[in-house]
Amino acid sequence: MLTPFSLQHAPSLMEVIFPVQRLSAEVFKERQSGSGQTLTPLGSYWKGRKPLILNKACVLGTLLPATGDDVGDLRLFERLMGMDPQALQARLRAALPRSRAPLAAEMAERYRRGELSYADLVREAKRPEEMGEGFWEGVWDEVNARLGTEARSFPELVEQLGVARYGRRPRMADPFSGSGQIPFEAARLGCDARAADLNPVACLLSWGAFHVAGCSAADAVRQEKARRELARALAREMDALGVERDGRGWRGRAYLYCLEVRCPQSGWMVPVLPTLVISEGHRVVARLVPDPVRKRYDISIEYVDAARWPEEKKRAEAQGTLPRAEKGTLVHSPDGITAYRTRMSTIRGDYRDEQGNNRNRLRPWEKEDIVPRPEDILQERLYCVQWIRETEEAGRAESQFRAVTEADLERERRVTEYVRAHLADWEAAGLLPDMKIEAGAKNDEPIRTRGWTHWRHLFNPRQLLAGAILRRHMTAETAPFVMNALNYNSKLCIWDKGRDNVQNVFYNQALNTQNNYGCRGSVFLGNVVEGRMRPCPLPEGVAAEVLNRPAEQWEEEYDFCVTDPPYGDAVNYEEIYEFFIAWMRRNPPEEFRGWVWDSRRALAVKGTGEGFRKGMVRAFRRLAENMSSGGSITLMFTHKSSALWGGWPGSSGRRGCG
Repeated sequence: MLTPFSLQHAPSLMEVIFPVQRLSAEVFKERQSGSGQTLTPLGSYWKGRKPLILNKACVLGTLLPATGDDVGDLRLFERLMGMDPQALQARLRAALPRSRAPLAAEMAERYRRGELSYADLVREAKRPEEMGEGFWEGVWDEVNARLGTEARSFPELVEQLGVARYGRRPRMADPFSGSGQIPFEAARLGCDARAADLNPVACLLSWGAFHVAGCSAADAVRQEKARRELARALAREMDALGVERDGRGWRGRAYLYCLEVRCPQSGWMVPVLPTLVISEGHRVVARLVPDPVRKRYDISIEYVDAARWPEEKKRAEAQGTLPRAEKGTLVHSPDGITAYRTRMSTIRGDYRDEQGNNRNRLRPWEKEDIVPRPEDILQERLYCVQWIRETEEAGRAESQFRAVTEADLERERRVTEYVRAHLADWEAAGLLPDMKIEAGAKNDEPIRTRGWTHWRHLFNPRQLLAGAILRRHMTAETAPFVMNALNYNSKLCIWDKGRDNVQNVFYNQALNTQNNYGCRGSVFLGNVVEGRMRPCPLPEGVAAEVLNRPAEQWEEEYDFCVTDPPYGDAVNYEEIYEFFIAWMRRNPPEEFRGWVWDSRRALAVKGTGEGFRKGMVRAFRRLAENMSSGGSITLMFTHKSSALWGGWPGSSGRRGCG
């Protein structure tokens, strides 16, 4: 058994050797797993997530000692990571169908002969974290013999190494925790972990990692039931209002909306549709049917047979009123002969003021606006509904795309009037956003291109209604899933015609307004709310804490820090995630009321100049002051320019690993 502080001055494995090439293949594998990653059901919109396999490597690399036998140290590390040949073969066997299981040994032999790369094998294998506890049973005798430990699990190994280095179970710190991937993995391995971030949305994701993904098996069952009931409550309340069913057994799955504008040349109202393809899988297209009396287009929906589909798809793509080839030009032809072309910038009335600022003639929306006013330049219309109906086959539903009927429009009016009537009460109860959109590098587009002034304007009445219902029933444990549901149900959500799917708002790092968008019905949105999690219980007795504060205010003692710090050109989280803050700032669950539900832009460390460097110096100086003797800092630094970090001050006598 290792004695306390016996490794206090021993160099860590990470300072001597680190298998970057193999680890890169494992990281790529985890990244390619998409929704199969452990924490993505909580919300994949935080773009700076660090793969759990990389986090595990950093924690173990910090705690394991370098003995002077580099080959032996590396072999032990790879055994603990599940990256040695024996483990990789087991991972291959687990991933392959039983009939192909013998291929695992054959692939391993080809790898030994140099015919396959490590990445080739990893691509076909299961990830180490998918293998279960039994996968590691054969490693502990070797670990204990080499290190002098008496461990039979990762938490036991981590605690014994922590006692040998720091005199206690190791305390890990991440002062820029983001979505919490790093401290979650540290806690899962057996460290006491503290996650801190200035942004409360980051804190929410970190809290969810600890308390939802990391909860006990019994709590996981209870939480899953609570999420399922929340999704059902949403559907029940929509049913009570009678706004999602057609009276013939069909329920609205997705509602497709588009902008509609008046062509200044013809006087016609024209739907703004980049494509007339509705669904590639079901071979559905829209047809624009001119109505000369009202000078507008009706929109019919047509299913196309398989033989005609390639030609019809090509034609429907080309006949959109805002075709990609025309680069921002509205194109339509009421008689099929005369084509009118007008730049959308002209319709908006874009111009430059005397100071050279971009302006337009869109009316700025007032807070109480939930739909465009009749005189507004940009109108919106519902142009298609996807309906679903349960079939006799369990777990399957029949789907149908239809043109919009007068009954559909009446349901739309009912939703709008209901939301308008309850707007003040919901706002007072904190169920709807009341925040203005503060201008910024990434927040200007909704203001400039739509005239929206408040965060609620990014949601149509159906989306506001669903959001208010979810918000009313939300608890701390369901909060991450409710926020993720908002990410999948806004006017910024693209309708994916290839997969009949409503995509998320934050598919990239901006707030992108759409000319046409998809809105989820309650059952479709409920799939996001339920957010099926793979439980990964944290070890009993491990402390996991979330702090909503800037890094330069760190005040707790810790033993080692692993963090992914901000970069000079990083994502503008402090701007774009006001999208979520606006929904949470008033009357959050009790567990989150001590946090500051504001982006606190002025405190965010950002930029590339002297201000950024000074902010980093203050943060890491404060961290150095609170590091225990023999502690270390590991920076997950991926910026292309190391000069950006030239001002980091180091930490008097303590190690800093980059």
